[in-house]
Amino acid sequence: MTIEQDDLSHAEMAALAKRVDRPIALIGMMGVGKSTVGRKLAALLQLPFADADDEIEEAAQLSIGEIFERFGEEYFRDGERRVIERLVEGGPGVIATGGGAFCQEETRQLLLEKAIPVWLDADLDVLVERVGRKDTRPLLKDRDSREVLSQLREARMPFYRQAPIHITSAGGPHQATAMRILKELDSWL
Repeated sequence: MTIEQDDLSHAEMAALAKRVDRPIALIGMMGVGKSTVGRKLAALLQLPFADADDEIEEAAQLSIGEIFERFGEEYFRDGERRVIERLVEGGPGVIATGGGAFCQEETRQLLLEKAIPVWLDADLDVLVERVGRKDTRPLLKDRDSREVLSQLREARMPFYRQAPIHITSAGGPHQATAMRILKELDSWL
């Protein structure tokens, strides 16, 4: 099956979903839309969705910001890896990972071996606009968003490029991004 149009029938969507034999892991910068696009993608494929950050907060009974503040980034990344590993072991579904997760060697190898990493990318202006909507991001606390995002994006690019699927998320509707993922996923599988 090759996806040519923007809208898929339920039968086409079901056929594609049956070919998904492991989790689809959305990776990329904060603000790129991994959680929102991930929910839409999971709904389209009728697969479970998990946001790794939400799962981490639930397991720790602390916000991401509180974990960073109390224990530091290294502690957070270790917990993040364990949560992502548990989610990956859950079988087919859609996982939205934190922006730095794929930059950690163990987490990246886990996702490359046992999931389908999809790199959601966006230009810097889109990221700056989107992260400005919330003030809960510990890496941006009391700092210039554009500068931090630019530096993080540059540093993380070599890691993100290792994902087998690369999708650009523009300023448009997240549904369009989810459909582009489906098209690329169809070609990749």
